[in-house]
Amino acid sequence: MTNAPNALDWTTTPIGLAALGVFVVAYGLVVFEERTRLRKSTPVMLGAALIWLFVAAGAATVPDTAPHAASDAFRHVFLEFAELFFFLVVAMTYVSAMTERNVFEALRAELVSRGLSYRQLFWLTGVLAFFLSALLDNLTTALVMAGVVLAVGKDDRRFIAIAFVNLVVAANAGGAWSAFGDITTLMVWQAEKVRFFEFFSIFVPSVVDWLVPAVAMSLVIGPERPRIGRDDADIRYGGLTICTLFGVTIAITVAGKQLLDVPPVFGMMTGLALLKAFAWRIAEVERRRESALLATDVAPAGLAHGRPEAGYSIFRIIANAEWDTLLFFYGVLMCVGGLAALGWLELASSAVYGDLGHTVANIIMGVASAIVDNIPIMYAVLRMDPAMDHGQWLLITLTTGVGGSLLSVGSAAGVALMGASRGLYTFSSHLRWTWAIALGYVASVATHLALNAGAFANGVWR
Repeated sequence: MTNAPNALDWTTTPIGLAALGVFVVAYGLVVFEERTRLRKSTPVMLGAALIWLFVAAGAATVPDTAPHAASDAFRHVFLEFAELFFFLVVAMTYVSAMTERNVFEALRAELVSRGLSYRQLFWLTGVLAFFLSALLDNLTTALVMAGVVLAVGKDDRRFIAIAFVNLVVAANAGGAWSAFGDITTLMVWQAEKVRFFEFFSIFVPSVVDWLVPAVAMSLVIGPERPRIGRDDADIRYGGLTICTLFGVTIAITVAGKQLLDVPPVFGMMTGLALLKAFAWRIAEVERRRESALLATDVAPAGLAHGRPEAGYSIFRIIANAEWDTLLFFYGVLMCVGGLAALGWLELASSAVYGDLGHTVANIIMGVASAIVDNIPIMYAVLRMDPAMDHGQWLLITLTTGVGGSLLSVGSAAGVALMGASRGLYTFSSHLRWTWAIALGYVASVATHLALNAGAFANGVWR
């Protein structure tokens, strides 16, 4: 992450306090999204606009400020977001493309037909969530696995609630040790604080974070078997090839960064070009199939050759990406960037990292991510840029990645599953297991401090 323009020192002025108040109100509306039905991107985007108006007004009243200080600061933050934005657009497009080709539905149907016991299903979905989230992301993975749990556990409401807690913890822990698994990990990688393969150092601590509460929860799940469902979904043409292209895209992204030092977004955009080329192939194959059906007497009702919406379109796939989430990231990052320009992050850095020490501060930041959300927490840390060694950057990656599991509202995966469960998984049902999740959090931090002690150049408790 490049150096930001110098911040104003306006934390004690009406403008600085008003900007902080705007952020608090905006994020409060995000927390209560389920009740207000206001999409989470809306308040933070409006909040970002107001905060940057305050930054511009403040800069205009300071005689010694450079003429374009506010615009330079805004441009600096926006360019950082742009790189993250296009990276995420490609990743979400691949996920949408695999969903459209029935890849995840086929996985769900296969697991439903296996005749697993509730306990076996608990462990299998947890393992799959842990490893899938390292390649996809914790939100998508949790939703895919939630479909499996709901399909086979629909006769046991108690099992669904516990299994969903397990999915949230597993997905968040799995995303912490891979640059593709969580937005915070991706931000650390793009800021060049940790190299791609160095994230694997926190693989074992991430496993510990999930296993400790998983073992505790599994003890209350019986060996009963749910009714066997039907394997009634097949992968559509091109689905497996798209999965392969996603793997190639990841390889290009990692190799480009590690060997040629090009930004990760270069590899992802190259992967999007590959997907677009293969989308042309899918469209041609489906067009020929449609023409063949129209030439027979068994064409499905409603099949109309030449209709505008006919055919496979990669742009419809892109349209199905999580645009509310992408715009939410814009709003949050611009809000935090505006607060940084007003001097708030410099004040916070001095108070947290200066007084408490890096290890304690990073542990507290992980707990705070269960309340605020890990994305603004991590972005704030990156903007503060405390003088931390390699072990500490791995620690903050771990704690912000898994800390959100402490509460159901602490991560995108938890919030999404509360909506998907139709009242079966709630804030209170998650809170019943917070004690076990907290034990896992403490155990994972202790594992990292012991296992990767050599990465702490200034000592573990610096």
